[in-house]
Amino acid sequence: MEYPFNEFFFYIQIKPMAKFESSIKTIASSQEKVYDFLSDLTHIEAFKEQIPDHLVKDLSFDADSITLSVAPIGKVTFNIIEREPHKCIKFKASNSPVPLDLWIQIVAIEENSCKTKLTAGVEVNPFMKGMIQKPISDGLEKMVELIANLPY
Repeated sequence: MEYPFNEFFFYIQIKPMAKFESSIKTIASSQEKVYDFLSDLTHIEAFKEQIPDHLVKDLSFDADSITLSVAPIGKVTFNIIEREPHKCIKFKASNSPVPLDLWIQIVAIEENSCKTKLTAGVEVNPFMKGMIQKPISDGLEKMVELIANLPY
């Protein structure tokens, strides 16, 4: 089927939400402890030295938001927009070059162990999705690895 230029242009401008997921990591701590730790961003103080300086700069945070500079994106703020006790923490980015959501899912395995996975939703067109897939996937893997190894 042939499309007039305007219809084709409209088609490539559609920006569906692309989802990227980390691997699933097991944490040797209860779902409640992990959630309580991660849902209050002031706990970052306890492990901020573990975050590589060459990846993240200008780190600042409070209980509900974290701001950092990431190359090549620049300064981005993630605000907690929803907390589902003991299960999920959802973030929305501001100052991001594209609309970006991030959520941390936590699922109990046993009394003193749980699983976690990170998911990012990025509003990009299909052409951009291929270009950002590897950097976002790599970033999610680094974050989930850090989360899995925190002292809960």
